[in-house]
Amino acid sequence: MGDEAPGRRIDSYAAVLWDMDGTLVDTEPYWMVAELALAERYGGTWTPEQSLTLVGFDLIDAARVMRERMGIEPAPEQIVEEMLDSVIEQVEHAVPWREGAVELLSSLGEAGVPCALVTMSWTRFVKPILEGLPVDTFAAVVTGDTVDRGKPHPEPYLTAARELDVLAGDCLAIEDSDTGATSAVAAGCTVLCAPLHVQVPPGPGRVFTDSLVGLSASSLLPA
Repeated sequence: MGDEAPGRRIDSYAAVLWDMDGTLVDTEPYWMVAELALAERYGGTWTPEQSLTLVGFDLIDAARVMRERMGIEPAPEQIVEEMLDSVIEQVEHAVPWREGAVELLSSLGEAGVPCALVTMSWTRFVKPILEGLPVDTFAAVVTGDTVDRGKPHPEPYLTAARELDVLAGDCLAIEDSDTGATSAVAAGCTVLCAPLHVQVPPGPGRVFTDSLVGLSASSLLPA
């Protein structure tokens, strides 16, 4: 946790809004496998370092970047579908829960704090993740294929708050990327940044933790 003075408890927020890839589940390595295979399949070039530059992006936006930088022909929509096929296959073999995430979700549920999932992954990829959790874990689910403008635009977080009937400014978002944190702050949320594969720069509305392990509804957050 950061060095700032303790502030609001997690259970003092109206709701907690969770990112998925890299925050709830460590699926970024799965996406890298899918992207590298895509480039190889169509005679393009791609590196793990390039994958990391797209962490948190809306899938169609990421696919447009990959198409251009890989130098491949498939349309962005086809790129997304092929990547989803690969990542879903990997998730169905093993869901890579981020350490501490499921425990924190359980603690929030026991404390009666509503949670929403706010992810740029598409609905068909989210389904096998949710199947590994109790049915009532998330009171709302916002996916990349259900919004007009994905992260870093605030629409995904504003949508989640609206579906929970709370103000985004009364919510805590949990994110692992600058793209996601930008979206959440723009919506008015306080953001608990828990970087995993990429660095997240400091900024207004952002507090930091090195890990989700040990966090609970009774944990204190930095101001």
